[in-house]
Amino acid sequence: MVTTAEHRPAGTKSSRRFALVGSPNSGKTTLFNALTGLRAKTGNYPGVTVERHSGALRLEDPRQRPAEIVDLPGTYSLDAISEDEAVTVRMLRGQLDEELDAVLVVVDATTLERSLPLLAEVLTIGRPTALVLTMIDELRARGGTIDVFELRRCLGIPVVGIVGNKGVGLDDLKLLLAEPEGWPLAPAREAHATADERFAWADDVLARASREVPGDSRITRRLDALLLHPVLGPIVFLAFITVFFQTVFSGAAPLMDAIDGLVGSTADRVATLLPAGLFSDLVCDGIIRGVGAVLVFLPQIVLLFAVILFLEASGYMARAAFVVDRLMGFVGLEGRCFIALLSSYACAVPGILATRSIPSPRHRLVTILVAPLTTCSARMPVYALLIAAFVEPTPVIGPLTAQGLALLALYFLGAFSTLLAAALLGRGLVRGRSLPFYQELPPYRWPSLRAIGQQIWQRVRIFLKRAGTVILAASILLWALLSFPRQDVPAGTTEEARQQIVLENSYAASIGKAMEPVFAPLGFDWRINVGLLGSFAAREVMVSTLAQIYGRGDTDETDEGLVGRVREAMEPATAFALLVWFVYALQCISTIAVMRRETGSWRWPLFALVSMGVFGWVGGFVTYQLAS
Repeated sequence: MVTTAEHRPAGTKSSRRFALVGSPNSGKTTLFNALTGLRAKTGNYPGVTVERHSGALRLEDPRQRPAEIVDLPGTYSLDAISEDEAVTVRMLRGQLDEELDAVLVVVDATTLERSLPLLAEVLTIGRPTALVLTMIDELRARGGTIDVFELRRCLGIPVVGIVGNKGVGLDDLKLLLAEPEGWPLAPAREAHATADERFAWADDVLARASREVPGDSRITRRLDALLLHPVLGPIVFLAFITVFFQTVFSGAAPLMDAIDGLVGSTADRVATLLPAGLFSDLVCDGIIRGVGAVLVFLPQIVLLFAVILFLEASGYMARAAFVVDRLMGFVGLEGRCFIALLSSYACAVPGILATRSIPSPRHRLVTILVAPLTTCSARMPVYALLIAAFVEPTPVIGPLTAQGLALLALYFLGAFSTLLAAALLGRGLVRGRSLPFYQELPPYRWPSLRAIGQQIWQRVRIFLKRAGTVILAASILLWALLSFPRQDVPAGTTEEARQQIVLENSYAASIGKAMEPVFAPLGFDWRINVGLLGSFAAREVMVSTLAQIYGRGDTDETDEGLVGRVREAMEPATAFALLVWFVYALQCISTIAVMRRETGSWRWPLFALVSMGVFGWVGGFVTYQLAS
């Protein structure tokens, strides 16, 4: 049955709203960035907790009516099986109180036969719709062709071919977006058509559009034979990340040293300009050295983001999910869970939010509970500081050193613990049915370095914003706790001795000493305990705390900065126990809050907080005893 499409006229509004709809890896986000210039804002859809990404369309003519581009969650079908897919369907059907002027269905031109069935479903809704073919350059490079004009005639809707990361076709698309009310409307299709009928319709359209189907290139076949191999694939991945973690230390070291020197010289320079006193101590110790101690590790974090983003854009990460699906299945999860856990290596908060794409409630809950065990970037400053202080850069194999392997071991400990916890939870506390895993493998492609650079800058901005807000506030609070109450010291006391007297009698010392009965078996003194408490605001605050405590009264200009002072003040066994504690303990208020929001209860966040704290204590205790 064919019905006539109806839609509400949009010409009366002051601005227009377009939705981008497409499957994962279709180039939808690249197109969104190209249309908005990365001027994106993040929020929640009205009435639901799934995040929305929207941005203003970059207008070439300021006289044009403003337009908003909404990037809807990726989906393969309008038969939603996950929370974020359900949001896409509700948005398209006008159930979120956000009226759309038109819909852009974004499809990868190289996999058009698998994407047109989604278009068929969108057309049943009856909104003004256009088809955007991405990656048309790859289609041609792989020997495929398509008659866009014939495809437009067959579908009865506008069709535009683009190369999003190169700007090809964007001008034509923007002209189309200027007047959505003038788009031709295809007759709405039968809403109850089966999947087989939609695929048959897609085959018929492609046959008439004179398309030559591109075959996989010889390079793609050879790479997949290696990277998707059940044995060789994981070995290649292991070798790659081993080299990567070594690079984190050796490649980032010069820039880190430069930042460290800049922080120290800035603090010294400011100290000479300000009169001696509390305000000078606050600015130099609490702010410059406190926040600067965290900024030193920014180069390592940038390297981490760069590699992850490069692998995602190249098409390898989808294959990694396919390979790891076997392992995830062994512990009771599936490939979509791996993608969410991978996001947690940047930060557990977006990783937990990414679980909305997991259709199985059981898999989603387990993934939320174990996501904090993955080694997020906030742990990197703590790991790097303690490894640099207590692990010698001794060559092990070729360019690989003990420091790089130590960092790799910490990441593997976190990954192994994540999988072990998932297996225990999936077979114990959390039960429910599983759903099949479907993952489309995109073609290999050389990523746009400009796009990767923009995404790295976005994450750097988030880190800097965190350093300028949460870490800054925590550093100032710690400075106050470490500086008060003021103490009367005998005349003639050296500055170093005066600082030690103040520290030993400060509010922070009282708090840290009250915690010693719990953490003394791990070798932690009151100084480390204060850092543990502060790191609940942000794990990086541990570094800021150690910088303020061990740097006070320091007059030795020949040491190695904070690394040298930590080496002198802390026993190796204590440092190793502290590393293990940070592998397991859930020390992040933001993560606890988002777990509460996503599970709808305090039950699971409190369970994670207590259980991970217990594992951290036991692991730290065993490590301290073995290393002593």
